[in-house]
Amino acid sequence: MKYIILLVLGVIIGGGVAIFFLGVPSAKAIPGTAVQAPQSGGDPPGTVVISISDSFFNGLLGTIFRDLSAPSFKLSAKQNAPEAADFTRAAFQGDCTNTVTLAAEGSNAKTQVQFANSKISAPLVFSGNYNFGRCTQFKGWAQTTLQLSFDQPSQTLYGRLVVDGVELEGANPAVNPFVTVFVRSAIDSKINPIPLLRPQQLQLMIPVQSSNGSVKATVKDVRSEVRDNQLRLHITYDFSGTKGQPPTG
Repeated sequence: MKYIILLVLGVIIGGGVAIFFLGVPSAKAIPGTAVQAPQSGGDPPGTVVISISDSFFNGLLGTIFRDLSAPSFKLSAKQNAPEAADFTRAAFQGDCTNTVTLAAEGSNAKTQVQFANSKISAPLVFSGNYNFGRCTQFKGWAQTTLQLSFDQPSQTLYGRLVVDGVELEGANPAVNPFVTVFVRSAIDSKINPIPLLRPQQLQLMIPVQSSNGSVKATVKDVRSEVRDNQLRLHITYDFSGTKGQPPTG
């Protein structure tokens, strides 16, 4: 019982120290406005609906892990508190690479995209190391949720991964709070925001030879819903016509 009490106190104190020196990770601002659910009365005129299965995103992730290097991110401590700066420089030096690297699977989890329960979730498996006075190895997985945002001026659909929780495997309870803060910060600062659809994929230019002109379709609004294990994007366009020779090529 005494050991359990000391362990719990160590975790609580470690968490407080981690927050004191490193700060609470704050979510990075994402361009645009949050994508809402489709209108209850139905889509307005000029709307197309695109359905994307989670197998599309998982095929993309599989290709990254198979054909490219596994995504890796440098970890860094927050050093904006005068008293904490000396401690940070003294304790967090060494030969460690101070990185976190994503993996296809591990820790009884798999990095993948899941469309279920009206949300987009994405477990991310990772491993890494950091110098806590000595080089400390860690591994585990983070449960994240993908939030969508549409920036109308740039005609870009963005995603932001929000970390709901971090599960560590076999790590020292004393450093768990620090690793959790580092992993949360790395995901938010190194991955977010994610440009999912750019103007080249969203905008349309339709030549109308018989009218000697063209019609341009610009995105006015994007709505989304997760249904039947698919992400359904409701994209509403504004149309404008331009006289003159339609563009070629």
